[in-house]
Amino acid sequence: MQINTSGMSPTMKRNKIVHIINDLKIGGAEMMLYKLLSCSDKTVFEHIVVSIFDGGELLNDIRALGIEVRTGGGMNLMTTVRIYRIVRELEPDIIQGWMYYGNLITQMVALFLPRQIPILWNIRYSLSSFRNEKPLTLLAIMVCGMISRFPDKIINNSRVSAIQHSTQYNYRNDKWEVIPNGFDFELFSPSEEARLDLRKSLGIDPDAILIGMIARFHPQKDHATFLKAAAILMHCNPAVHFLLAGHLVTDGNPLLSSLKNKLGLGDCVHFLGERTGMSRITAALDVAVLSSSFGEGFSNAVGEAMSCGVPCVVTDISDLAFIVGDTGLVIPPKNPQLLAKSMETLVEMGAAGRRELGARARQRVIEHFSLEVVSKQYESVYLDVLSKYTEQRGR
Repeated sequence: MQINTSGMSPTMKRNKIVHIINDLKIGGAEMMLYKLLSCSDKTVFEHIVVSIFDGGELLNDIRALGIEVRTGGGMNLMTTVRIYRIVRELEPDIIQGWMYYGNLITQMVALFLPRQIPILWNIRYSLSSFRNEKPLTLLAIMVCGMISRFPDKIINNSRVSAIQHSTQYNYRNDKWEVIPNGFDFELFSPSEEARLDLRKSLGIDPDAILIGMIARFHPQKDHATFLKAAAILMHCNPAVHFLLAGHLVTDGNPLLSSLKNKLGLGDCVHFLGERTGMSRITAALDVAVLSSSFGEGFSNAVGEAMSCGVPCVVTDISDLAFIVGDTGLVIPPKNPQLLAKSMETLVEMGAAGRRELGARARQRVIEHFSLEVVSKQYESVYLDVLSKYTEQRGR
């Protein structure tokens, strides 16, 4: 194994890293992988992605970066065998698993490789209670805890999540490397043009206050609490509009449509579904909300809103309070009344007050969570474990 740490030369090979992930649908882990691949130093690292499931919206996007993508065909025993053959053929210098199933398959594959190489896991989820977990996911969490002595490092995007896994499921304390999500603050930036364009497309007043939540439809995100809070705020401020975007967040979703009608939200709520160009939608908001009740790691949606200069209201789940710091409001989960009051507080600050708070939020992202900084942290971990393996072999 030859480690390339500075620049590419004709006699040095790049360090090959194989990433094993559940799928390439749009989600927090998948987007972080894509962002990491997009800015990695290609003179030092060669990345290849192996997706356990076929397809996904990000598959072609990753290939467009010039990165090879292989697929396994689904979650079954034959997929594990297929991925083992792929990995053995590729002869990587590092294998990195992403999320519980990816971590499990990574560790199983490593057992049968002809030589020992560094193994990394990546966990991006905070824990709450057994009742919130699917049985197979809970089993994967528990099994990973039992075998957590085997990977060289376990990367987590949340300090709270790392503590939870160690205390609740006996994950090894000495394995953790906490690296937050990174954000492209040039792509996600304030835009008055985006603000006006979105209001025009929605058919609402150019000066309308727009409060949004960008999150896929999932019990974890607790859309019900957001809509209940919207109904409370609407009664005292009927000029406010509410926007929700994400996978399955559409008028065709019977649960969301039924709740919207039951609460009498009418035309003040807009369901956009899953969209491209999220940077412009996010930049058009006056206030961003994340009402999650469990399971968050390090929210991309919150970081992107802050990067756009949009002040946020978040629930006190995992690292959300740490992300916003003193640039937003933090409330307990599942409290529509308090969420409505917090949204109202930011509305009553006025445009100038929100701009000032949003500017501080953007500066916090630039200083602590920029994609460039986070990418270097990943690369530092890669080079560190490679160096240790080289030293061991040289003894």
